This record gives sequence, C-alpha cells and structure tokens, in this order.
Amino acid sequence: MPFVKTTREVSDQQLQNVDMENSEKTDVVLLACGSFNPVTNMHLRLFELAKDYLNGTGKYRVIKGIISPVGDAYKKKGLISAHHRVIMAELATKNSEWVEVDTWESLQKDWVETAKVLRYHQKNLEAGSCHQQDSTVLEKPGRKRKWAEQSQQFNQKKSLEPNIKDVPRVKLLCGADILESFGVPNLWKSEDITKIVGDYGLVCVTRAGNDAQKFIYESDVLWKHQNNIHLVNEWITNDISSTKIRRALRRGQSIRYLVPELVREYIEKHNLYNSESEERNAGVSLAPLQRNIADAKP
Repeated sequence: MPFVKTTREVSDQQLQNVDMENSEKTDVVLLACGSFNPVTNMHLRLFELAKDYLNGTGKYRVIKGIISPVGDAYKKKGLISAHHRVIMAELATKNSEWVEVDTWESLQKDWVETAKVLRYHQKNLEAGSCHQQDSTVLEKPGRKRKWAEQSQQFNQKKSLEPNIKDVPRVKLLCGADILESFGVPNLWKSEDITKIVGDYGLVCVTRAGNDAQKFIYESDVLWKHQNNIHLVNEWITNDISSTKIRRALRRGQSIRYLVPELVREYIEKHNLYNSESEERNAGVSLAPLQRNIADAKP
C-alpha cells in the first residue's frame, strides 16, 4: 500500500518550505526622505511600486515603509511648517497597513543629511531586530511602543549583538529626480552619496523623461555601486508633483483625486498654500548648499 501523507503532514511541509523560502530573503524597510509639501498620491504610489518590484525579485521582502518629512531648517522655497507636513503625511498613511510616518528628522533643530537619517533608522532596526524574527509584517497600531518594549526586555536577557543577517536593511526610496540631483554641485557631499548607495542602497522609481540608467553610467560612484541601485519602471505613468499641487492651489483650482481626500480637506481647512506661503524662504540658499559650500572653504 503506497504511503500517503496526512493533511497535517502536508501542511507542516508547506510551512517548512515557506519558512525556508523566507529565510533566504532579506527584509527591507523603505525610507522616503523629502519635503512632502504636500504629500501626494504619487508619493504613496512610490512605496507600492517599490514593494512590488523588490518582492518580485525573490531576494527581498519589504516589511515596512517610512515617510520622513524634512525639517524646517532645510530652507526650501515655499516649504511650509513641518508640523503641517507631518500631519498631512499621517493623514495620507492612516489606512496603510505598512507605511507610516516618522517625525525624528522633522523635529531636528538643524537640517540632517539623508545619510544620517538612514543611519538613524538602521540603528533603530538593529536595536529592535531580535524580537521581530518571527514577524513578516509589523502591525501598524502601537507597533513603535511595542517594538521598544520588546527590545528592552530582550536586552535585559541578552547582551549579545544581534545577528546581522536577521536585521532588516534600510533602503532609500526616491524618484529619478533625486538620483539626478546627486550631480548638482554642492548639494550632496561625495562621501554621503557613497554611503547612501554603498552602505544602504537606492530604490529609484523612474518617471517619463528621466534616463536614470544613463545618469548612473556617467557617474563613477553610482556605477561602482550599481548593483545596489534598483531602478523601478513606472509603467502606469503619474506626473503628480507637490509643485503642481501648490500651483493649482494658488490659482484656486481643484486638487481632488491628486492627493488623499483627508489631506485635501486639511489643506483647505488651514489654507496652507497660497502666494504668500510660496514666498517663504525666498532668496535663502538651501541648507545643504550653505553647509557644503562652507565646509569646502579652506
């Protein structure tokens, strides 16, 4: 009589196969830094596109997305208060099961380099990695507090460093415009670019008219770390931008369906964008330009 596996045995075998498959994948946290002035539907789409791409490679498993609005000290023209930008981002991600907003960068008195923001979040993951080994996706409600509590309990029991293989890796999520901004003189430090693409990695969603691959080819630093740069083609094109949203608002035009509805309502309630707000920081150099030029002087 041929041997027939029971339903329980088949189920156990399937679970083992899934566990083996997952253990071979690298957990990834996608971090998007920027003004989010305001956050748009396109910003949210970047996360979904990147997640689908990375998961589709079979090498990665995206477990979390983080929106990190830049602080007011960035001094970008038309940049409204971080207080409002953070609230809008939180409203935009209210119904997301995996994308959340982190306020650390926005609360800093001085502008913080993107490389340091990546390091901050990577250190947080290392500190709390041990207790999440059995979790595929972090639950959104209260997960920060729960993560901190579990991390503290674990550290009380063990003083060993966490296994680096078990720590999720932070990757910078961006559009092709950010990638190309690496070539703007004094906007980025060369060592920061090396850290970003070399130590962490980029997931870059391309837009129509951008030739990201050509830009990588023309940059020695990017070319050297090209294996750590993931270019994601956006086949369903979407040309929504914060700049166009603000322009429409200044002209009294509708932005419905361009931003999440809760964000639209918040903007209208507080009259956030107008001709006056667009002149904020006018004539002031961006913080990175000020700092990098100053550092470059003998």
